[in-house]
Amino acid sequence: MRLFLPFLVLLGLASTVQAQDRDVPYWATIRASELNMRVGPSADYRIDWVYHRPGLPVKVVRLMEGWRLIEDPDGARGWVVARLLSPDRGAIVIGNASTELRDGASSGSDIKWRVEPGVVGVLGDCDDGWCEFSIGERRGYILASRLWGAGPP
Repeated sequence: MRLFLPFLVLLGLASTVQAQDRDVPYWATIRASELNMRVGPSADYRIDWVYHRPGLPVKVVRLMEGWRLIEDPDGARGWVVARLLSPDRGAIVIGNASTELRDGASSGSDIKWRVEPGVVGVLGDCDDGWCEFSIGERRGYILASRLWGAGPP
């Protein structure tokens, strides 16, 4: 069993990297509690920005030997280490005012909560202009147009 456990760990890491090797562009989320965005695809390049938001959605626009050129919700672009990204889908609420998280996928559904711009959550299925959206234990539906990270990248 001792020899089998390291194999499982390596298999898990390989599947994480493999999940990031796909056609670009694609959506991903930040996996790490701290992620350095660099001006080039190597640790030799200077750090341009440091992210401290696990779950923040990013758009992967280019791949290069273990590095990913990403675009963040503000449009900033830079290179990050691939293993610090997750293929899990997330989204961030956009706009200038709060929006409703509803009980169902329609404007006639009950409002469960009001969500402020900048809130990050887990993105579920999107259909007919509405997306399932989870913020911790709070789940509901939000207009896809109010989310960066929903729809095609």
